[in-house]
Amino acid sequence: MAITAGMVKDLRERTGAGMMDCKKALEESNGDMDKAIEILREKGLAKAAKKAGRIAAEGLVEAYIHGGRIGVLVEVNSETDFVAKNEEFKQFVKDVAMQIAAANPLYIRREEVPEEVIQKEREILRAQALNEGKPEKIVDKMVEGRIEKFFKEVCLLEQAFIRDPEITIQDLLNEKIAKIGENLSIRRFVRYEVGEGIEKKEENFAEEVAKQINS
Repeated sequence: MAITAGMVKDLRERTGAGMMDCKKALEESNGDMDKAIEILREKGLAKAAKKAGRIAAEGLVEAYIHGGRIGVLVEVNSETDFVAKNEEFKQFVKDVAMQIAAANPLYIRREEVPEEVIQKEREILRAQALNEGKPEKIVDKMVEGRIEKFFKEVCLLEQAFIRDPEITIQDLLNEKIAKIGENLSIRRFVRYEVGEGIEKKEENFAEEVAKQINS
């Protein structure tokens, strides 16, 4: 049975599991929604949503410096100090810091993107589509598709994970919540790049970080 995006979305909303985990569960169950939910529960992946409302006030602040050119500070929270000392959690926090260095997100989640920024982006994308000669009747649909791509570029949780582009950071977070057994939350981050805001020769340090991580 062909697995549609709508089926994956429905399963994700019902279980809180990651997108790729939902897709795999549906493929394994041949599209049977109840069976897919059962598969996710057996793997512990459907529990992440239930933990999401619990307070996470412990955790770690991780610093990552790449070649003296890019610096990142990120705070990732857990429910207990015990988990904050867990090696799996520590590695996750390091991966998040390296993701921020390489992919340069501007926000953690789409809800944080100011409405005026979204509207300005829509205006730019609409003008681009019209300049490309696209028919007026399909321009709005194109703009919404490109806005989704915009969110995937600027929102950390929606970015493809640099170590495994088949999953997003949200998928990775859900997996860690299920495996560790506590609510985890990426709370805030700051990223610095040498010469940022100063007009200079173009150098893509973020691309350099990504290449080294994946080498």
